[in-house]
Amino acid sequence: MAKTKRASEDTFNKLHNLVTDEFVSRIESGEATTADLKAASDWLSRNDITGVPIDNTALGKLKEIMPTIDFDAVQKSVKFNHGSKTTSS
Repeated sequence: MAKTKRASEDTFNKLHNLVTDEFVSRIESGEATTADLKAASDWLSRNDITGVPIDNTALGKLKEIMPTIDFDAVQKSVKFNHGSKTTSS
């Protein structure tokens, strides 16, 4: 079996840029599907890209509309609902 030659760093960088540019193009044009947005989000995550929500930026606006979740209330609800389940014989 022939040994597969590994791509060069330049080739990898080119592919990385092409994938990133494709995500940006689809999102900016408005044609991005939910799957595209999920893939783009995963792409950012896998490449350790994070953001800080700053006022008057897209990420800042997203933060403003996201609901606040009270962890303790969720945990109590889960314990309550889990504990109230009955099994039928």
